Amino acid sequence: MKEVKYEGMTFVPYISREEIEARIKELGNEITRDCAGKEPLFLCVLNGAFPFASDLFRAAEGIDGEIAFIRLKSYEGTASTGNVRQMMGCEKDLEGRTVIIVEDIVDTGNTIHNLIATLKERKPAEIKIATLLFKPEALEKPVKPDYVGFCIPKKFIIGFGLDINDKARDLNDIYVLKD
Repeated sequence: MKEVKYEGMTFVPYISREEIEARIKELGNEITRDCAGKEPLFLCVLNGAFPFASDLFRAAEGIDGEIAFIRLKSYEGTASTGNVRQMMGCEKDLEGRTVIIVEDIVDTGNTIHNLIATLKERKPAEIKIATLLFKPEALEKPVKPDYVGFCIPKKFIIGFGLDINDKARDLNDIYVLKD
């Protein structure tokens, strides 16, 4: 892993693909255990959570789950706008189901908080949150993920689905903005 540059900023290696893979496998085992006998719906929040959701869905072996997608937008550049817009919705029937929201990162909690409120109207049995990255110091809403890949400090990161102005999502590792 080496430094990368995007939008005139330098990013340094932070979490390797190997560390990500190992942690996703552990989370998959936890979900398999917790959802035994259920048919959970993994609800991937596009675009950033796609790589994580794909790997997590396959790592949760032995459960008869489904995957669906929703697209929300709340970031511009390196900061949250505080405004969550739904760009694409989920058409699946959620009533009585276990829904696992799969997010790339929970930082302010605004996106997940708004999504949970919207999903509750559709009467799922339960809603769980799986996030690759969690920034507890940045939290502004009362949100507590059930499955967390890595807790990280309040820094801007890219890679493995996370972007800067729609760039860098294809990086296999996660990088942090150089101080």
